[in-house]
Order: sequence, then C-alpha cells, then structure tokens
Amino acid sequence: MNWLAHVFLSELDIDFQIGNFLADPLKGRVWENASDEIKKGMQTHKKIDSFTDSHEIISCSKKRLRERGLLKPVIVDLTYDYLLTKNWDKFCTIPLETFSNSFYTQAYKRAPFMPYIANISITNMIERDLLNKYHTINQLKTSFDRMDKRLSPRLLQRETASGYSNAVIDNINYLEKDFLEFFPQLCKTLKSDLDKNKLKHWRL
Repeated sequence: MNWLAHVFLSELDIDFQIGNFLADPLKGRVWENASDEIKKGMQTHKKIDSFTDSHEIISCSKKRLRERGLLKPVIVDLTYDYLLTKNWDKFCTIPLETFSNSFYTQAYKRAPFMPYIANISITNMIERDLLNKYHTINQLKTSFDRMDKRLSPRLLQRETASGYSNAVIDNINYLEKDFLEFFPQLCKTLKSDLDKNKLKHWRL
C-alpha cells in the first residue's frame, strides 16, 4: 500500500494519520514525547505492511506483471493507490478532494511541532501533493518514470520501473479485480484493532 492507502487506513485523527504516513520515511522509529496517536498510526502501518506482504492476492498481482523483478512490490503498491483513487467512493464517505485537502490542512499545522525529519517529510508530501498522483493511468505511468530517476545505476541496469508500464496496462482489469478483492479484507483485518467511532469515513 502506498501513501493514500495508509492515510485512509487510519482513524480519522490527524496524529494517527501522520503516524501511519511517517512510518516509512522514519523507518518505524518514533521520537521521544510523540503522542499516543502517532505511535498507534505507526503500529497500524506495520500491520498493513505485514498483512499485505504475506497475502496471496498480492502475490498473484505480482505474478501478473512478470516472474521475477525487484521492483514488483513497489509497482503493485503504486498501482493499488491508482485503483484506490479510481474506486474511492466505494470505500470512503468523504470525496477524495475533501479528504486530501483536510489532511493537508491539518498536517501542515501539526508539522512545525514535530522533529525536523518528520516536519520535512510532511511538508514535502503536501508540496508534492502525494495523495493525488494517481488519478489516471497516465499519471501512474509518470510515477514509474519518476521512480527511475531515483534508482541506483546498478539497479537500472537490471530493470526499470517504467519497464513495467505495459504489463500494468495490459493487466489492469485483472489487477483491479485483485485490488477489489484484497482491499476489503485488509480493512476488515484492521477494523478489529481500531476505534470504530473514528472510522466513519469508511464505508466498510
């Protein structure tokens, strides 16, 4: 799951959402005096990753792209964010634009009170509008191109993210079927550990 999914798969609490988002850039390390909601958000991020990485549907989605490839997990993550965007109204009671703008506004106000690396990560996310990068298949392809610019020369000799574009497009209907089967299962698994009063944005 990528950025949009992690922010959505949170209690509707800004610190919880920020914690869920920051778990990757901060490598799961919480800072001293972080709020309990930040900690819970990071813990939820780990649960999402654990459930996702071991799920047979995710394995199936990876195999649809090619037999081998180091970048397959990231490609599936980005593609699933595109598919979440496409099917947003099936899962969320709040329109995507309203949801993302609300998160950005609240996160921008909280960022100055957090450690430097957290502040920078949040600010960078807002400035790059990372929750709204996957509205079309062309935007998804562009994200693959951007990823290539961040890959090491050594990895680029083996494979590129943009090299997956045709496989994703050719299999997008199958990948969407995978996503629509997988995502409700992920929500159901997380729901048992979350405050249901703060999940009113979930349709599930």
